[in-house]
Amino acid sequence: MNISEALLKEHSKANALNIATYIGEDKDRFKQLIEIFTSEEYRLVQRSAWVLSIIADKHPFLIKPYLPLLVKQLHNPKHDAVKRNVLRILQFIDIPDEVMGELADLCFNFLTSSKEAIAIKVFAMTILERIVRQYPELTQELIIIIEDQMPYGSAGFKSRGTKILKALKK
Repeated sequence: MNISEALLKEHSKANALNIATYIGEDKDRFKQLIEIFTSEEYRLVQRSAWVLSIIADKHPFLIKPYLPLLVKQLHNPKHDAVKRNVLRILQFIDIPDEVMGELADLCFNFLTSSKEAIAIKVFAMTILERIVRQYPELTQELIIIIEDQMPYGSAGFKSRGTKILKALKK
């Protein structure tokens, strides 16, 4: 299977799952997907982000060597799918110290931005909750930001915000 051609064939869940199944646990095929994900091709980057997320859920060990690269992609994403899927992945992965500060800054920026999609804000909030467990000096800042945004948030934002605030205030 040519992964790029398969990604361009159609944008559907069935196709994303099919490509993820083809890649499976194969490190070389996964590396090809990462190369596509970091390319300049807008559509390929968008569609590969979804496949990347599916594979990271099933085979998280494949993503670990690429975590610094994924965080770097958050600085100038080609598509919102990059932010959404990378942050979705990072919610559940142990974040290495080498990218922790950079990721915290990015997540605070996403969370406070009025331009970000709700999913991106919610995933950023979850990552920040995990980060403040290791760096409790950031707890108060996160609480203030979440509380400030709660009145204006969607149902999903309020639900996750309420859960995180409860955990932070224990």
